[in-house]
Amino acid sequence: MSGTHSPEAVKKLLENMQSDLRALSLECKKKFPPVKEAAESGIIKVKTIAARNTEILAALKENSSEVVQPFLMGCGTKEPKITQLCLAAIQRLMSHEVVSETAAGNIINMLWQLMENSLEELKLLQTVLVLLTTNTVVHDEALSKAIVLCFRLHFTKDNITNNTAAATVRQVVTVVFERMVAEDERHKENIEQPVLVQGNSNRRSVSTLKPCAKDAYMLFQDLCQLVNADAPYWLVGMTEMTRTFGLELLESVLNDFPQVFLHHQEFSFLLKERVCPLVIKLFSPNIKFRQGSSTSSSPAPVEKPYFPICMRLLRVVSVLIKQFYSLLVTECEIFLSLLVKFLDADKPQWLRAVAVESIHRLCVQPQLLRSFCQSYDMKQHSTKVFRDIVNALGSFIQSLFLVQPTGNPATTNQAGNSNSGGPVSAPANSGVVGIGGGVTLLPAFEYRGTWIPILTVTVQGSAKATYLEMLDKVEPPTIPEGYAMSVAFHCLLDLVRGITSMIEGELEVETECPPPTEAASSPTQSSEQQDLQSTSDQTDKEIVSRTVWEEMVNACWCGLLAALSLLLDASTDEAATENILKAELTMAALCGRLGLVTSRDAFITAICKGSLPPHYALTVLNTTSAASLSNKSYSIQGQSVMMISPSSESHQQVVAVGQPLAVQPQGTVMLTSKNIQCMRTLLNLAHCHGAVLGTSWQLVLATLQHLVWILGLKPSGGGALKPGRAVEGPSTVLTTAVMTDLPVISNILSRLFESSQYLDDVSLHHLINALCSLSLEAMDMAYGNNKEPSLFAVAKLLETGLVNMHRIEILWRPLTGHLLEVCQHPNSRMREWGAEALTSLIKAGLTFSHEPPLSQNQRLQLLLLNPLKEMSNINHPDIRLKQLECVLQILQSQGDSLGPGWPLVLGVMGAIRNDQGESLIRTAFQCLQLVVTDFLPTMPCTCLQIVVDVAGSFGLHNQELNISLTSIGLLWNISDYFFQRGETIEKELNKEEAAQQKQAEEKGVILNRPFHPAPPFDCLWLCLYAKLGELCVDPRPAVRKSAGQTLFSTIGAHGTLLHHSTWHTVIWKVLFHLLDRVRESSTTADKEKIESGGGNILIHHSRDTAEKQWAETWVLTLAGVARIFNTRRYLLQPLGDFSRAWDVLLDHIQSAALSKNNEVSLAALKSFQEILQIVSPVRDSEKPETPPVVNVPVPVLIGSISGPGVNRPFVRTDSIGERLGRYSSSEPLVVTDELEDLNLWWAAWNTWYRIGSESTKPPITFDKLTFIPSQPFLTALIQIFPALYQHIKTGFNMNDLQKLGVILHSAVSVPISSDASPFILPSYTEAVLTSLQEAVLTALDVLQKAICVGPENMQIMYPAIFDQLLAFVEFSCKPPQYGQLETKHIANAKYNQIQLFAPAEWVALNYVPFAEKSLEVVVDLYQKTACHKAVVNEKVLQNIIKTLRVPLSLKYSCPSESTWKLAVSSLLKVLSIGLPVARQHASSGKFDSMWPELANTFEDFLFTKSIPPDNLSIQEFQRNESIDVEVVQLISTEVLPYANFIPEEFVGQIMTMLNKGSIHSQPSSFTEAEIDIRLREEFSKMCFETLLQFSFSNKVTTPQEGYISRMALSVLLKRSQDVLRRYMEDERLSGKCPLPRQQVTEIIFVLKAVSTLIDSLKKTQPENVDGNTWAQVIALYPTLVECITCSSSEVCSALKEALVPFKDFMHPPASKVQNGES
Repeated sequence: MSGTHSPEAVKKLLENMQSDLRALSLECKKKFPPVKEAAESGIIKVKTIAARNTEILAALKENSSEVVQPFLMGCGTKEPKITQLCLAAIQRLMSHEVVSETAAGNIINMLWQLMENSLEELKLLQTVLVLLTTNTVVHDEALSKAIVLCFRLHFTKDNITNNTAAATVRQVVTVVFERMVAEDERHKENIEQPVLVQGNSNRRSVSTLKPCAKDAYMLFQDLCQLVNADAPYWLVGMTEMTRTFGLELLESVLNDFPQVFLHHQEFSFLLKERVCPLVIKLFSPNIKFRQGSSTSSSPAPVEKPYFPICMRLLRVVSVLIKQFYSLLVTECEIFLSLLVKFLDADKPQWLRAVAVESIHRLCVQPQLLRSFCQSYDMKQHSTKVFRDIVNALGSFIQSLFLVQPTGNPATTNQAGNSNSGGPVSAPANSGVVGIGGGVTLLPAFEYRGTWIPILTVTVQGSAKATYLEMLDKVEPPTIPEGYAMSVAFHCLLDLVRGITSMIEGELEVETECPPPTEAASSPTQSSEQQDLQSTSDQTDKEIVSRTVWEEMVNACWCGLLAALSLLLDASTDEAATENILKAELTMAALCGRLGLVTSRDAFITAICKGSLPPHYALTVLNTTSAASLSNKSYSIQGQSVMMISPSSESHQQVVAVGQPLAVQPQGTVMLTSKNIQCMRTLLNLAHCHGAVLGTSWQLVLATLQHLVWILGLKPSGGGALKPGRAVEGPSTVLTTAVMTDLPVISNILSRLFESSQYLDDVSLHHLINALCSLSLEAMDMAYGNNKEPSLFAVAKLLETGLVNMHRIEILWRPLTGHLLEVCQHPNSRMREWGAEALTSLIKAGLTFSHEPPLSQNQRLQLLLLNPLKEMSNINHPDIRLKQLECVLQILQSQGDSLGPGWPLVLGVMGAIRNDQGESLIRTAFQCLQLVVTDFLPTMPCTCLQIVVDVAGSFGLHNQELNISLTSIGLLWNISDYFFQRGETIEKELNKEEAAQQKQAEEKGVILNRPFHPAPPFDCLWLCLYAKLGELCVDPRPAVRKSAGQTLFSTIGAHGTLLHHSTWHTVIWKVLFHLLDRVRESSTTADKEKIESGGGNILIHHSRDTAEKQWAETWVLTLAGVARIFNTRRYLLQPLGDFSRAWDVLLDHIQSAALSKNNEVSLAALKSFQEILQIVSPVRDSEKPETPPVVNVPVPVLIGSISGPGVNRPFVRTDSIGERLGRYSSSEPLVVTDELEDLNLWWAAWNTWYRIGSESTKPPITFDKLTFIPSQPFLTALIQIFPALYQHIKTGFNMNDLQKLGVILHSAVSVPISSDASPFILPSYTEAVLTSLQEAVLTALDVLQKAICVGPENMQIMYPAIFDQLLAFVEFSCKPPQYGQLETKHIANAKYNQIQLFAPAEWVALNYVPFAEKSLEVVVDLYQKTACHKAVVNEKVLQNIIKTLRVPLSLKYSCPSESTWKLAVSSLLKVLSIGLPVARQHASSGKFDSMWPELANTFEDFLFTKSIPPDNLSIQEFQRNESIDVEVVQLISTEVLPYANFIPEEFVGQIMTMLNKGSIHSQPSSFTEAEIDIRLREEFSKMCFETLLQFSFSNKVTTPQEGYISRMALSVLLKRSQDVLRRYMEDERLSGKCPLPRQQVTEIIFVLKAVSTLIDSLKKTQPENVDGNTWAQVIALYPTLVECITCSSSEVCSALKEALVPFKDFMHPPASKVQNGES
């Protein structure tokens, strides 16, 4: 505008105005004078303004009403010429912006009048336009009037006016909105976005808007009213309006000014509340309408769709969705659902076409689609709009194919729409188009007889609509056949292209932003890793966007795939096919990148199916879960749509015929050019997108394998495929077209696998896995027939391996692992290729120049060699041959650099198994011998251990005993090599170890090798020991023996090299482990007899069962271990857990000792003695019980055990020599520094106790096989105790003593088998103790000596010892029972004609000597200890008496005569000591219970019930009588004198007894001749004298003493009375017969006794004799008198003597009597 403000312009304006006014005044001079006057005054006015004001324009504007007035009056004249002049002048003023608001209003009113008069219509429009466009003075009513004016002119009859007016209206509407935009721009700085007002539902609430905005609001609102056929609010004066025009205006406003609606909520409110409902309302006829529905069925007639409105509505909808989607989310959902509905088959053809065009517009806006997906598909309860759109397209395409061939159903019931011709015309006339005289076939789709041409509708990627642009058409246009299909096809392609390019673009951006960790190597991985950085918003955004992408793909893939597969099948045009395949390929790649496996596999399956002949049976496509779509039907929009499988009647050129790859091939199959096209797409996919194929490699490769097979390509060297010789596939027919393609395909195939070197590791793994599973299928097919197998997979594995040699590590394991499986296949061709591929890869790998080279990358070298070792697991001889050839080649070429590879090479030797034939083992063993003799020094020291292992493994082979024994010899040689080169080996190993340690630390892992904490050189020894240990439990006794001797010899000879701490391992991992295994094997060994050792070898009976052979091993092992414990104790003791080791060793000794095998159990005790150092260690060679040292020449070593030259390795000050010197003393040696630890001794004691109690416990039941421990075993067991006791005596308590007692008792009770008895028992006449019994007594002796010198508290043990000994004493009369076992007793010489019973019999020993010896010990001990408190308290004396009572009462019935004699003498000794003690303690009551026991004992002995044997000589009898006399003497000296300290009852018993003894009552068995002697007269006399002696004790000091005499007298007198009476009776009865001699003797004795008694009584002082006594004596007299009649002269003379003393009673001295009575 600046041009109109320049001074020149202003000057020009003034001039023009004046000239206009002049012209007006001239025109009106005649007819319209007022106008003329006004014009002239106007000229003056203008001049005045110009003269007065500097700002002329502003002044003009102020006065514009006056300036304009003349012109308005001019227009009022309605004269055309004048009107035109005035309008031109007014326009000039307007263009200089000198019109004020008032003036403008006046102008518009003037124009309205002109319009009403239909004058100058075009000029009017022009004026209005100038008025409104040049400035913004027109507002409100004026503006609305101006707009109405234009509208009214639009509806005139004149066409030109109509069109001009329409254009003007459009421009004016635009101007109104542009003003608003400009206004917003001006106010943008000072006003923020207004806050949303909630109560904005009132449409009049426009008070908040600024003027221009208000105008725009009112205008837009009225447009909506008009379209809705309602009266306008603001555009007053409208007379008519069309919907089409209204819709066009709405569309243009919405399209051109979206920001107005987005920024002003008033406007957005209009959009929501007015526009959307309007659109939905206007759509209703289209929705309700169904083609072919008869109107009669519905009550109200359905309005037919009207093309112009419908099309415009769709345009409005497109704009709404595109521009205001964010505001109208819900409304858009409705619109989109409608669009989808319009595609239904029952909608008119034109409506479907327009709807497809609208959808196409959406499909080219991927961002919009993305928003749909976010707003609908991803919301929980919302319609899945995006999915529906895609599915609808799919259904639409299918519905186009599924029309009835007769014609289009759309035309049948629809007269009014008859011109909407569907694809009715036959392909003949529409498909052939003449071009330059020739004919070509149009590109088209053909499916099941439906032919649809493909039209070029639009450039790729832009939605150029045809029918949406037909704004001038009123009637629906005719849609050419194939148009809708083509648009829909393009929709699909654009949809795929849009989505993929958008997502991939964003993926690219995303992969650049995040840190390098997630370089999107695999999509799934990067999505997981994103969680790590959720610190930043960006990552959250990425996670959100990834979810959106996944949802988009998930929503659309089913529909896309259904449609694309159908189109691919129907396509007859190469370009279309190419596009479809490209779409499927891009989708597959996209799904792959997003990690959506199911959809990816589905697309790939579709391509794969396209590559293969129709209905080709390929399981991978039909069964894999990923591709299970093929039989699934998707429900798209309520219709069930089957996935269409390829139709067989394809119209494609056949290019190849071949055999299918199947187990039972039936017929041939044909490949078409489309198949080849699909195959190329497949190759392309694999080539370019291999990285995202993942598990789908399986599908791809399976398909390729089948195609390759059909095309007859076979593998050649290096794995490349070449066209096979014609011979191989007689049924393969290839056209020349495909023949030229074959090398290309083969090449692409190879390139495909070459390009695998660019794949990332994960994808490469997927590729390898897929090849492996393909190969597995091929292997399955090749089972059970020798047909040519498919080698595609094996060849490609080889090829992939060779090109990826630079990173061979990552794929080596799966690759070779699979090839190893192939090597085991029964089909020889397959197997051969597997081995070929495997060995080629190994050799290639070893010769490839890796970075770093193999010599520095040992791990890789080992990895490469590993499969070679694995081949050892295959049994096919041809494969083993290949393996050995390969080993040979490697040794020849890389032998020098084999360093770390040695283990594997050795491993191949060691892998020869037992069952692989003797010759193979022999050969491999020769190799090993060679290695041991020649190569030990050259190989790395770390491999020495493997050599040990391999040598050991040959030892375990049982094919050939000699090989096993030789290999043990090799192990001995190896150990020598270690010994000689120890320092070098140790250095090297330590260096190696340090390196490994460092490596391990860097990696943060723990170094793991066998026997870890030990130094490496020690570990080597330990491995050797462990190997020998394994051989020590070999099933063959010879091997066990040899290995055991070697093991203990090497430990003995070279053990000094070991570090101190390593001994720990030797003990635990080698020796104890070995003991465990030997123990287990021995206990489970078979007891069956082995007939002979094969051939002519005889087996000694001590080794004729497996069990006995194992026993030998057990003995050898246990002795060896014990010897090590003994000789190396100074080394073992300082180890931390010596006590635990000690316990374990003791446990082993215990289990061996308790084994049911005499050999083992005895050896176990010897070992026990050895470890307790009871046996002083002698030199090995002198030790008879240990097996001889292994017979290898090692004199030095044997000597070294005790020789002086061994102090080198020991760091201890005292040499082993001194140590041995100490041992030689006979004293059980207490080495102070070694076993101070009491716990060890106590552990030993506990073990000893367990062995003792278990081994001597009698079994519950007995049969032939019952095991009973042998005497030597028991003896050895008991002999251990004394020495053991020396160490534990300080803590040895009662409890232990009881335990010991149980064992001693049980041990002594064990019987011996009758076949062993002659060796163990002395000849029966000698009464000698067995060594076991001696040992038992020694044990007790040791104990009592210890107690004797021990502290006070030990003396409480005496009673227990007495108990124990007394128990043994009882054996003399009652030998112990051993459980329920029946034993034969050997009592004494009487039975010495014993037979040797059957072997199962058991003989109880002669226990008499033992019992007697025990008794002597008891007496001896009692003499020492009688006064001890414990002995007194525990009633020992009573117990002794009680025990002796048994033999004493048995007397002659004792098994041995010596027993009772010893018992008597012992009793006498004991009592002589014990009675004084008992008297001493009389008051305490501790001996109360002893007295009755003692009385009974005397009674039982003196008046025994046993009969003397017949052969007892007189002298013998007299000697026995003298013993009885001794007893009575004891009573008279030790008992009766102290009667007052002794219980009265006891004294009474004694008196009765003496009384009984003083009168004979002899057994009746004596012959008359012997009777004199046998009457024990001495004894009777002694009894009587004693009685008498105590009858008159003159020294009665206390009343207590008197009672004993009174008692004695009364007893005596009573007895005499009885005897006399009995004699009288017998005499009377016997008549003339004389009475038996003994009875006569008895009576004589009684008579003598009476006379003696009376003499004694007389001598006694009268006061000492009781009156009762005299009375009793006198009472005898009548009885004596009666006896006078007797016949025996002897009796008579005795009677005479008895009667004489009575004379003194004839005149009783009264006083004395009275005294006596007083």
